[in-house]
Amino acid sequence: MGRYVIERSLPGAGALNQEELKEISAKSNDVLEGLEDVSWVESYVTDDKLYCVYDAGDPATIEEHARRGGFPIDRVSEVRTTISPATGR
Repeated sequence: MGRYVIERSLPGAGALNQEELKEISAKSNDVLEGLEDVSWVESYVTDDKLYCVYDAGDPATIEEHARRGGFPIDRVSEVRTTISPATGR
């Protein structure tokens, strides 16, 4: 299973309130229940985009999640490795 970062354009994302974010998250969870070999790790909300981290067997499963949920999807990028401040020590 690979790890992927998904870039989603969502104008005004940074202004969404907690209830709106909860609704989006609940919809995503509902769609994920109907799919195999995919899990949502976390997402980062910026002013006009969401950056979501998923574990999945392949990008097609992530794209199917977006299609079923009606979620925007601009790019799916596989994570090749991770680094942190500890990497430089």
